Amino acid sequence: MKYLKAIDVMVTPVMSTNKTTSAEDVAACLLSGLYSGMPVTDEARKVIGIITEIDLLEAVIEGKDLAKTTAEEVMTKEAITAEVDTPLMDIMTIMKEKNIIRIPITKGGKLVGVVARRDILKRKLTPLQIVL
Repeated sequence: MKYLKAIDVMVTPVMSTNKTTSAEDVAACLLSGLYSGMPVTDEARKVIGIITEIDLLEAVIEGKDLAKTTAEEVMTKEAITAEVDTPLMDIMTIMKEKNIIRIPITKGGKLVGVVARRDILKRKLTPLQIVL
């Protein structure tokens, strides 16, 4: 594990959204997949934030209409990202210290993948253990 880099475990293609997508559409997307959050990108695929189930729950608590609320309005701005050549040990340290589930991975500033805690753990397990 200590020689692996983000590119070795990142998931591609990565599911992302743009800032004008409705929070309702993001919620539907999260509910239909294996994700609890996703990066928000601009037109150039630069990560401008991240939107999670917690962000959506906070919007609901605040009484916002998810159909009339954009991803930009509820996303966490200044998302933590890492470049493809970032050592996996550094990514794990950031995840632990910041208590985050996923880190968008960029190449030249553009979104190319995501590393989630589960991706790292899967890499540690044998195929038989993953099935069990």
